[in-house]
Amino acid sequence: MKKTTVAAVLVTGTVLAAGIFAKCDVFEEKAIADVRTEDEAEKSEKEDSSSRIDTSAPVLAGSRIAVVSKSVSGEFWDMVHKGMEDAVKDLNTAYGFKSDDQIKMTFEGPDDELNVEEQVNTLDAVIAENPSVLCFSASDMNSCQAQLETATENDIPVIIFDSNVSENELVTGFYGTDNERVGEIAGEKIAEALGEKGSILIFSAQEKTESSQKRVSGFKTAIAEYTDMEVVQEVYADQVEDMSAAMQEALAQNPDTAGVYCTNADVSELYLALDQTEEDLPVMIGVDATTKQQQAVKDGREYGIVSQDPYEMGYQTILAAAKVTDPENREAEGTVFLEPAWIDASNLEDPEYSSYLYKK
Repeated sequence: MKKTTVAAVLVTGTVLAAGIFAKCDVFEEKAIADVRTEDEAEKSEKEDSSSRIDTSAPVLAGSRIAVVSKSVSGEFWDMVHKGMEDAVKDLNTAYGFKSDDQIKMTFEGPDDELNVEEQVNTLDAVIAENPSVLCFSASDMNSCQAQLETATENDIPVIIFDSNVSENELVTGFYGTDNERVGEIAGEKIAEALGEKGSILIFSAQEKTESSQKRVSGFKTAIAEYTDMEVVQEVYADQVEDMSAAMQEALAQNPDTAGVYCTNADVSELYLALDQTEEDLPVMIGVDATTKQQQAVKDGREYGIVSQDPYEMGYQTILAAAKVTDPENREAEGTVFLEPAWIDASNLEDPEYSSYLYKK
């Protein structure tokens, strides 16, 4: 039976996350006319986009923002990258930066989120180039302390996005999804789908990634509110040689599994690719609404997806980075959470949720 406290917790989480996000007042939305020629529309969209920028914030001309991502491959990271590129363009337009005065951005990282060593090596090389600001998403929250200390010693402010690090005092700000909330939503939805009873498997991305940890802890907290539900096993991608084989083994060892929770896009897609019979498939909930997962929801193979807004995450990260380019006006940005969204067959085609649906 469900305890009555969880509803209040979830409502409070939503309000807090929304409130924090609302405080990020770097921009304001501008309406776009409905009827325009194609050229007028393109020109207007550029003008409206750049007018989102609050130019009262001092930004140092010619600044170089270096981004080191967990990965540079996949629909999620493509949308993060696009948001960052658009933010740079909008900043240059809004501030009138031209030629050498323009803000520039580099976007680097491994092709695979599991390749922590390559990410750390990339981080070393980027810091050695002494960028104006470093934006970083950590594959391993404990692997990069020496690099962040070097950045601090060289007066390079660090904005973390997507996945945080363990040493928060070494960073200027964090922009990302409320990952505890991601897990809570997934837990509530799987309980709904299973009639509040049954055993569950968790298939997760890296155990040492902060976002994965929070998605798992949020899920387990939600499931703990149901006396007839239990997480029977957790499998992490960086703890096994072959994640697909490990998932198959876990399913074989737990034949009564009623539900499966996958904590990111890569793991969700690996699970969907498993060779399973259509009969008595566990209810599956994933994270990050990739095109493959959207199709799985349409096909009835996936109950639903807890998704992020990667474009906005990327956009806000660059705006935050621009605000700390001037050493004379550098203030800590703090933590800004973006609220995740629940995607299922009922809202998959709803334009209101389009920013949460990833594209190739």
